[in-house]
Amino acid sequence: MQDNTPSGLPFMKMHGLGNDFVVIDARARVADVTPELARAIADRHRGVGFDQLATIHAGEAADLHLVFWNADGSKSAACGNATRCIAAWEMARRGCDALDITTERGRLAARRADDGLVAVNMGPPQTRWDEIPLAREMDTLKLPIDGAPTATGMGNPHCSFFVEDAEAVDLAAFGAAHEHHPLYPERTNVQVAQITGPDRIRMRVWERGAGHTLASGSSSCAVAVAAARRGLTGRQVTIDLDGGTLHIDWREDGVWMTGPTAHVFDGVWRL
Repeated sequence: MQDNTPSGLPFMKMHGLGNDFVVIDARARVADVTPELARAIADRHRGVGFDQLATIHAGEAADLHLVFWNADGSKSAACGNATRCIAAWEMARRGCDALDITTERGRLAARRADDGLVAVNMGPPQTRWDEIPLAREMDTLKLPIDGAPTATGMGNPHCSFFVEDAEAVDLAAFGAAHEHHPLYPERTNVQVAQITGPDRIRMRVWERGAGHTLASGSSSCAVAVAAARRGLTGRQVTIDLDGGTLHIDWREDGVWMTGPTAHVFDGVWRL
């Protein structure tokens, strides 16, 4: 990124399967992101537009530290596709094939995979009610909500519905209604998932603070974990999203997510 304008804030535009991000390297220049600034940049008509904004910081005990913002100005502890995109850019910049990254979620490992793809270990899933968190103690496998969804935490909360036809769901209405369900005190990401074959899932996602997005890495991990817990699939699955395909592998050391990344352009936000 070039910074030839003292009054501007350089940024990168990236996406993973159409799940798009504005990325600011705060190591190169102090970036005082506020909820108001995040909302202004997120505006797709008057700003740049993004599903999430990420700032890169020097890691104290890792290669990088990442902070994430949603389009509505709220913060998120995890963003899997943004982590993969930033890891791909940073590994190319450093000329390496692996990184250790910290987020509010914890320490994440990123690695180059075959065919130009990038893999990130999103950490162990959270399946206890108080980890996710839910409003009260309950079985997280089938919640007392119409459709009996599964609750999972991946550093952010998820509510996964398994349906016969994911395309038939009015996601705008369905997602908005369940994002604010009283069982989720911090709101939730909402997924509608259809088992389409052995270890293959068609998924559509409504993200907390962003709305309908073409893909979501943490949501894909949550659905894979939920499907395996319910005996619908094994622990290695392919997720087909509106924007493309991710591969999820729930291993002993965490949930690994592998997929493509794209660095679209660089720009300067005029302060």
